[in-house]
Amino acid sequence: TMNAFGLIQIGLMLSSATIISSLQCHHLPLQQRKVIENSLRLLDKMGKEFPQKCLREKMSFRFPMQVLQPRQKETVGVAIEEIFQHIFYIFSKNLTLAAWDGTALDQFQNGLYLQIEQLEACVIKKHTQHRWSKEASRLKLKKYFQKIDCFLKDKQHDLCSWEISRAEMRKCLQLIDKATRKL
Repeated sequence: TMNAFGLIQIGLMLSSATIISSLQCHHLPLQQRKVIENSLRLLDKMGKEFPQKCLREKMSFRFPMQVLQPRQKETVGVAIEEIFQHIFYIFSKNLTLAAWDGTALDQFQNGLYLQIEQLEACVIKKHTQHRWSKEASRLKLKKYFQKIDCFLKDKQHDLCSWEISRAEMRKCLQLIDKATRKL
């Protein structure tokens, strides 16, 4: 599989090649839906059915729904960007025991990376970011992903912990999808 350095190189090439136009930003919600659809497809393609033996280890991480229900559209954008960054981070290390399809995993990571780039360029940063950084929902989001990260570490990134995390990311992306459709 491709390492993080390779991904960053691709990201840099792509970001310098795409000077993001306001038109693209205008189509962001639609693009996002495509990215999410694609990511969900790749998550499924990465592994097989959820292993029966992992059922008893299932954890409830409780995604902080309020993150996707703020008053401003922009704040949702910033939240989604951050969620993608967290997912990207979780899926970029200690994957040796995951037993997933490497190509699908790389494509999944690349798709997220590009979307993060795109969101960073489009989301109305200045005031939103400033407000968002102080927000309780941001901390809740951080806690949620920390819980997943700690769970993986506790289980020493074994197969079941990865499968449970993959199922959780699936749920997470579906929630974002629902939220962006409402925007």
